Amino acid sequence: MDISHILQNYDKDNITIGVLGGHSALDVCAGAKALGFDTVAVCQKGREKTYTEYYKNTGETGCVGNIILVDKFSDITKPSVQKELQDLNTVFIHNRYFWVYCDFNEIENDFEVPIFGTREMLKQEERDIPNNQYWLLEQAGIRIPKIVRPGGQNLSDDETHKLLESHFAESNTPLIVKVNEAHRSYERAFFVILSADEFKIKSSELMEKGTILKEDLDNSVIEEFIIGAQVNFNFFYSPLTDKLELMGTDTRRQTSLDGFLRLDAVTQTALINSGYKPSMVENGHVTCTVKESLIEKAFEAGEKFVAAAKEHCAPGIIGPFALQGAVAPFEGKEEIVIFDVSMRIPGSPGTAYTPYTKYRYGRDVSYGERIAMEIKKAKEEGTLGDILT
Repeated sequence: MDISHILQNYDKDNITIGVLGGHSALDVCAGAKALGFDTVAVCQKGREKTYTEYYKNTGETGCVGNIILVDKFSDITKPSVQKELQDLNTVFIHNRYFWVYCDFNEIENDFEVPIFGTREMLKQEERDIPNNQYWLLEQAGIRIPKIVRPGGQNLSDDETHKLLESHFAESNTPLIVKVNEAHRSYERAFFVILSADEFKIKSSELMEKGTILKEDLDNSVIEEFIIGAQVNFNFFYSPLTDKLELMGTDTRRQTSLDGFLRLDAVTQTALINSGYKPSMVENGHVTCTVKESLIEKAFEAGEKFVAAAKEHCAPGIIGPFALQGAVAPFEGKEEIVIFDVSMRIPGSPGTAYTPYTKYRYGRDVSYGERIAMEIKKAKEEGTLGDILT
């Protein structure tokens, strides 16, 4: 979408930074306020108190300025809501919530509010479409897990069984089935298998419980499970300076897997034998660091991804993105394997509390503040069109 005609009508001296009320909204609003921007959060009724009460900007406390209340998040694409955002000269910071609750086509073609970042790349996070994140990682030459069954294949049960049998005949490496929940398609109902028969047993149990749907299972990715230390490498790429920055590193907290792993092995085994299956629904992140010998490898992966995005998905990555994976041993060396990509601000506001931005700027810088820094720089240089889509 060409947003130049919208920007022409904006008061550039009174830019408002906007978000959908969820995911990383507080981080964005706090960073925007720190750089002198007004903020606006589009909130869903019944889920608005975090923004309208607890963190409302009072001048002395809080960070959320304007509020637009909607019946449901997807109403943000309504012309009346877009008009309110345009009247505030809003630059919108998209997050996972935005793309989960809204239609991709509506966002790409009908949402006439400038977005900081690349709006056309977000759909590539989906694993069951052509030229998705796996394809882009391969184009970049970044190591990914072995894909036993790509997403969107809709193979028969017999064909899937043969693929799994072939894998386990050659290797004892566990596989992870990346299928989404039935009721919350954006959440994970992932499960790990050690045999072709286990796939049939576990998937049948989940379908009987209504946790997953057969159509989602048939289109799910089945890939190698990387046994390593899971790390999310959170980056920021500036088109204004052509520089890549490592904002921070973190790892996931997942319900109910985290609690399950805190139990002793005897209790874990008893629970599994009784039919219990821990889930991998993400509910937060924990900051972590990596040793310095891995930093160059992380930057190499990030630089490769930025270059591939420019080549295959013009204009490429703008601002925040994350390469999420694990550090695992291969032939005596530690290697980074990436199995997930966030093509927008990741869900971890804790990146400011890892030391990587301090090494660069001499102080901790959050994602929200770094985004606001980029918008402020572009506004002052008259280059907003280079960072907005």
